[in-house]
Amino acid sequence: MSPSRFYLLNFGIPLACAALVFVMFDMTHLDIAFSNMLFDPLTQVFPIEKSHLFEQFTHKWARIVPNWTGEVAVIGAVLSFVWPLLNTARRPRLGVFLERSKVAPILRFTTAHRRDFLFVVIAFALCTGVIHFLKAHTSVYCPIETTLYGGKMQHIDWFSNFQWFHDAGEGRCWPGGHASGGFTMLALYFVARRYQWRFSGAVMYGSLLLGLVYGTTRVLQGWHYMSHTFWAGIFVWLTCLLTALAFYGQARLALPVRQKHAPAFTGLQSNTPAAPPSLS
Repeated sequence: MSPSRFYLLNFGIPLACAALVFVMFDMTHLDIAFSNMLFDPLTQVFPIEKSHLFEQFTHKWARIVPNWTGEVAVIGAVLSFVWPLLNTARRPRLGVFLERSKVAPILRFTTAHRRDFLFVVIAFALCTGVIHFLKAHTSVYCPIETTLYGGKMQHIDWFSNFQWFHDAGEGRCWPGGHASGGFTMLALYFVARRYQWRFSGAVMYGSLLLGLVYGTTRVLQGWHYMSHTFWAGIFVWLTCLLTALAFYGQARLALPVRQKHAPAFTGLQSNTPAAPPSLS
């Protein structure tokens, strides 16, 4: 893929989606119309918002996927520095013990893929930071908190209250935080692209679907508008993309996927140390 085509696809499509979301949702009342369909005006509640099981399953338990992924990445990044420090060539008994206990292959694997673990950690952190920055600097209140749906706060548009250098207020609803947790799994897509894994497309679509499901469940409960989910996906994609370009470079990410299965992660398949990717 040529550089121009790569940047056109990876930046052009999300920016076009941003323009479409802005025109369709932020410049109209489509968000409100959709939420009105879910709101019961007689009881003044979103019926699903009161479901404890729905809240537990879709909001609390659902966090396990991105949380565990981030924790594994942090552990892998830390362990990636352990194997070079052990120097088993000078400590043969330690080397034998680590091989027999099956610890050595894991340590070699983390060392060989140090850059990937660090990328996931940094990408997750930056995505979280970007979403929190936007929340604090737009101060948008959730539908259920506004006077439109029985709350006390005034409904405002994010672009009418955006502040660059200081908090805009106490609202923390735009973009969708829960949706962004699902979208951060897009970081794994860029790792897969680095290795030209043929199922990298499935990783991308699965991550997008996860973010959409996470966000939609909060819309059903009145805690977000639908556009909040779309905006979260756009910002997370751009953040992951820029981070991946910094870690891997455009040329590596633009390579075509392999048509035949060829395991890229070989650190666990050999008793000899796998050569780590170049960190230059």
